[in-house]
Amino acid sequence: MRPGGQPNLQQMMKQAQKMQQQLAAAQAELAEAELTGTAGGGLVTVTISGAGEVKAIKIDPKAVDPEDVETLEDLVLAAVHNAHDEVRKLTEEKMGPVTGGMGGLGLPGF
Repeated sequence: MRPGGQPNLQQMMKQAQKMQQQLAAAQAELAEAELTGTAGGGLVTVTISGAGEVKAIKIDPKAVDPEDVETLEDLVLAAVHNAHDEVRKLTEEKMGPVTGGMGGLGLPGF
């Protein structure tokens, strides 16, 4: 602060600009990321983008039982949830240092 208790506005603007650049870089890195979630010991695998878009679902033929479709549905759902958890972890890892742990920045919350 300057004498008289007034903050240095120019310094604050530089800090805000630097944070904005870091935030944009972290968001770009997240957008390019692809993460994987699994369930059933790898019987179902889901690939998801850093933005939360499901890109692919792989199902091992061993998971397909026409008599028990509900288990397969549960495995797919569990793999999607696992993939979203991976996105959340990566988002916290990349954005946490930039935002100082502040929430509510319009980031996907999973």
